[in-house]
Amino acid sequence: MNNSDYSYTKTPEELYDLLKSSPSGIEANEADKRLRIYGFNTLKEEERSYFSIFLGQFKSPIVAILIVAAVLSLMMGHRTDSMIIAGILIINSLLGFAQEYRAETSIRALKKLTETHVNVIRRGLEALIPSHEVVLGDVVLLGEGDLVPADIRLIESHGLQADEAILTGESVPSAKEANSILPIEALPYERNNMLFSGTHIIKGTARGIVTAAGENTYLASIARSAKEQSPHSPLTRALAIFSKRLMIVLIGMLFLVGIVGVLQGRSHGEMASILIAELVSAAPEGLPIVVTLILALGAYRLSHHKVLVRHLPSVEALGSASVIATDKTGTITEGFLSVRQTEALDHEELKKCAVLCNDATAERGDAVETALVRWIGEEYISIRNSHPRIFYHPFDPQSRYMATINQNETKERLYIKGAYEALRAMAINPDVELQTLDNAHDVMAHAGLRLLAFGISDDKWEDASAWNIRIVGLIGFADAAKSGVTDAVAQAQEAGIRVVMVTGDNPITARVIAKEVGIWKEGETILNGSEIERMEDAELHTALLGCTVIARALPEHKYRIVKLLQEHGEIVAVTGDGVNDVPALKAADLGIAMGNGSEAAKSTAKMVITDNNLGVIVDAIRQGRIITANLRKVIFYLLATCFDEILLISGAIIMGLPLPIHPTQILWINIVTDGVTDKTFPVCREEGNVMKRFPRRLEKQFFDRWQVARIGWVSVVNASVTLAVFYHMLMEGYSYEIALTVSFCIIVTSQWVNGILAQKEEEPFFYNIRNSITINPAIWIGIGIGLALQAVALYVVPQWFHAVSPDGEMLAWIGAATVLVFILIESYKWLEWGLKKNRKVLNVSSASDRCGHCAG
Repeated sequence: MNNSDYSYTKTPEELYDLLKSSPSGIEANEADKRLRIYGFNTLKEEERSYFSIFLGQFKSPIVAILIVAAVLSLMMGHRTDSMIIAGILIINSLLGFAQEYRAETSIRALKKLTETHVNVIRRGLEALIPSHEVVLGDVVLLGEGDLVPADIRLIESHGLQADEAILTGESVPSAKEANSILPIEALPYERNNMLFSGTHIIKGTARGIVTAAGENTYLASIARSAKEQSPHSPLTRALAIFSKRLMIVLIGMLFLVGIVGVLQGRSHGEMASILIAELVSAAPEGLPIVVTLILALGAYRLSHHKVLVRHLPSVEALGSASVIATDKTGTITEGFLSVRQTEALDHEELKKCAVLCNDATAERGDAVETALVRWIGEEYISIRNSHPRIFYHPFDPQSRYMATINQNETKERLYIKGAYEALRAMAINPDVELQTLDNAHDVMAHAGLRLLAFGISDDKWEDASAWNIRIVGLIGFADAAKSGVTDAVAQAQEAGIRVVMVTGDNPITARVIAKEVGIWKEGETILNGSEIERMEDAELHTALLGCTVIARALPEHKYRIVKLLQEHGEIVAVTGDGVNDVPALKAADLGIAMGNGSEAAKSTAKMVITDNNLGVIVDAIRQGRIITANLRKVIFYLLATCFDEILLISGAIIMGLPLPIHPTQILWINIVTDGVTDKTFPVCREEGNVMKRFPRRLEKQFFDRWQVARIGWVSVVNASVTLAVFYHMLMEGYSYEIALTVSFCIIVTSQWVNGILAQKEEEPFFYNIRNSITINPAIWIGIGIGLALQAVALYVVPQWFHAVSPDGEMLAWIGAATVLVFILIESYKWLEWGLKKNRKVLNVSSASDRCGHCAG
C-alpha cells in the first residue's frame, strides 16, 4: 500500500478516511496489525554470502587473461611465472571482494538515516516509539532537530523548515506549509506539504500523517537504485574488447601456420612443438601483472592528491572520463551561504536587525542566519547582550517574515526580516528610498542571490497586519564558488571533458554559479527537472548535447542522465555527497564521493576525495590520464613483443625453415625483456600535456588505428630483420646452433630497443633526446638487469638454452641488426609524428577516435 504518490494532492480529511485514521491517531492493536501486514518501517537488505561475493570476482576479462596466462606458464614448466600470476589473481580477487562487500553497506547506511525514536499519537495520547514501528496512518509530532521517520503529509505546521539536501541537493532549507493542496504533477522538491523520510526539521513544529513507510518511501526508491550492479570500469571493458580481437587474430594466425605445416609434411610432434611455441609467444602473461602494478601505483599517487581509491580499476577511469556530472553545493561552491551583496539605507540598524532578528550562532542554526552572524563577526555577541529580546514572532511561510521585539536603549523596537515583497507591503519609506530598494532588489535577484529585506518599527505591534515599518536594507546571499574551480573547469574543457552541473537548486542560482566558473556560456541551454519529466529519451539526449546546467534535478533525473550519456558512448564521472546522489554514483563509470558526504554516498562510490573541490577531481584526472597513457604504452610494448615472436616463427614455417627460436628461449626472452622492462612502465612520467588531449572512444582506448599500425610495424620489423639474418646465416653455411643463437639474441635486443622507444608515444626518440632518456630512468635499470641475465645465459650456461657463446663475428651481426631495427622503428615514428602534425591532431586523438561529444 503506497499512498505517498498522491497524498500531496489530498486534504488531511481525505487522507484520514483513506488511511482509516483520525486526528487521534490509530489504535495500538491496529498498529500491530499493520506491522504484521506491511512490515517494519525499515529498508530491506538483501544479504549476500561471502562466498557468492568472492566467486563474482572471477567474471572479469582481466581475471580470465590471468587464468589463461597462469595455465600456459604452468604447462610449459615455468612455475615462477605461474605462481606470480596466481598471486596477482588472488590479490585482485581479494581487493574486488573487499570493495564489493563494502558497497553492500550502502543500503545499511541508508537505513541508519531513519533509525531514531519518534512521537506519535495513539488513541489520542502521545507516545514515544522506535521509528521502525511507525506505520501507515500514524499521526506524528515533529519539532526542530527531529529526523523525519517516514513520508508524512502535513496536517499542521508552524514556521516549519526542513533540510532536504540529502534528497534534493538543494543548499537551503525548504519551507513547508500544511494548508497547501498541490497538483498531481508536482515534483518532490515542489511538495511543500510533505516531509520525506531521512530529512531533518531545521525550524518550527509540525503534525502529520504517515502516508508511506519502509520500502514505499521516496528514500527507499533511491535505495533500490543503489542495488543495481555498477558498470564495469572502462579499463575492464576496453581490455575485454582488446582480448576478443586478440583471440581472433591469434586463432587466425595459428590456423594458417597449422595448414602450412601440414602441407609441408611436418610431423605431428614437430607441429605440436611449433604451435605450443607460438601459444607461449602469443600469451601476454605480463599484461595483467603490469596493469595491476600501474593501477596500484596510480592509487598510491592519487592518495597524495587527496583522492582515496576504493576500486582499483577505477584509477584508469579517471583518464577515460569524457563527461563530469558534478553537483554544485560543496564541490563547485563552498557549501554554505555567505553575504554576497548589501543595499543599506541605515547600515547600523541593518546590522542590529541582522543580529537581533536571528536565532543562530556562528556555528549553529539556519543557513541564512548563520551567514548573517558570520557577516557581522564577533560584534554580534555584544549587540545581543545590549538588546535583550522581549517578544518573538517565528517565521511563517504564509506571512514570509520573522520578527522580534528587543530593548533598544530606553525604548522597545521591532526588528523584522523576510521576503522583500512582504516587507515592502508594510513599508512607510519615502518613494525615493523604495525606488532605490526596488532597483537593488532586481539587480540582486537577476544575479541569482537569495534575498532578505530588513526593517524596524517603533509603532505599536499588537496587530501584525497594522505594522508600519521602515526598511533599512537588503542583503543578498550566495553559496560562493570555491577558489580554483574556474581554472579546473577550463582545464577539463581544454582536455575535451564536458562538465555538466546537476543540482537541486533553482535555475537562476544554478546559471549564475555555472557562468561564474565557466561551465555555462551564453547560448547554452539549462534544463530543469520538470522539463526532463516530460521528455522521451531521444528528446532528452538531443537536449543534453547543448546543455551544461541541469537545475531542480531529482535523484531519478541524475540517474537517467548518466545512463543516457553512457548509452551514447560517454564515459561518465559523477560527483556527489548526499543520499540523492547514490543512484547516479552507482550507475556512473566512476562515482566520486565527497569526504564529508553521507556514508551512503561514500560506500557506493569508487573513489572518495578528501578535499571537496572540483579542482582536486581535475587534478586526479591528470593523474588518471598519465596512468592510461602508461597502460597504452605497455599494451603496445607487450603486444609488439608477442607478435614479433609469432611472426618470426610463422615466417620461418612458411619459408620451410627450422624454428629460429627454441621454446625454451621464448620463456627466457619473456624474462630478460618483458620480465624486466614492462615492470618499469608504471613509473613513466607524463609525456607532453595529457590535459590537451581529447578522450578516446572506449573501443579505441588501447587499440586504435595508430596503435594497431605501430604494433604491426614494430612486429614486422623485429621479425623480418631477425628472420633475414637467420636465413642468411643458414644459407652461408653457418651451423644451425650459431644461426639460432644470433636470432635468439637479435629478438632480445630488438625488444629492448622497442621498450626504449615505447616510453614516448607522441614523439620520436631524437625529437627531444634529453626527454627521451629521462622520461623513465627505470627502463635503463631494467635493460641493464636483462643484459646481465642474457650474458649469464650465453656465457655461463648456453647449453641450457640451445645456444653457443657468441664470438666477435656473431656479436657484430647482433649489433648491426639491432641498429637497423632502431633506425626502422624511429623512422616510422617520425613519419607518424609528421602525419599527425599535418592533420592537426598532434597530442590529441583523431576525430574518429574521440568519444561521445568530442567526436562531433
